[in-house]
Amino acid sequence: MRGRKRDLRAPPGPPVNDEIWFRECRLIGKDRQYGVVGMDEARRIAREEGLDLVVVSPGTTPPVVKLIDYGKFKYDQQKKANETKKRQSQAGLKEIQFRPNIDQHDLDTKVKRALRFFLQGDKVKAVMRFRGREMANREAGEGRFRSIIDILVGLGSVVESRPKMVGNRTLAILAPDKKEMARRKREAEKGASSEAPAAEGGSAPGGSAPAAPAAEGGSAPGGSAPAAPAAEGGS
Repeated sequence: MRGRKRDLRAPPGPPVNDEIWFRECRLIGKDRQYGVVGMDEARRIAREEGLDLVVVSPGTTPPVVKLIDYGKFKYDQQKKANETKKRQSQAGLKEIQFRPNIDQHDLDTKVKRALRFFLQGDKVKAVMRFRGREMANREAGEGRFRSIIDILVGLGSVVESRPKMVGNRTLAILAPDKKEMARRKREAEKGASSEAPAAEGGSAPGGSAPAAPAAEGGSAPGGSAPAAPAAEGGS
């Protein structure tokens, strides 16, 4: 058993080694069950095995204690926690790919997509991929990539990871500026609420004016004049 002292800065965990105050325990080894033993016997076994005593079930009678490498156990636990945190952080990371010869229409479309991601609170991983002969003119492509990053920053984002070359790709990570995104959302909501409703009862814009009523007793506009009555007593 190791003379392991608990790091007071670390979050509290199960009792370990000399922190265990029980008189006896049910001891579980790596490959065998020791059954109920006194704590002095458990400590002797731990020393022989070069392992730690860790309480895994304090509420049972007697409590269950396991022989493990506590340092490795803590390392594995921390590694799992870091991987979980990494997966959670990457869930909000959206990738947008650019090409060195991207045309303006495609660029505008991808910039709008990046803005949509920023407004959602997502980070953007901007990637420029070089293929074939484009690698020979990589400096021009990297200059183009930097100009694209400037455009994305102008949307209201900050560069979290500066452009760097990885293989045949240049990449950078940008995060939304929360204050700027909040301002954009307020402006969008304000613009939507200020739209005037359509006037009630009015003619539709561009519609034709109502036709004038026909004159009483008169001929219809553009119609032929009424025929004259026949002469009385004609020949």
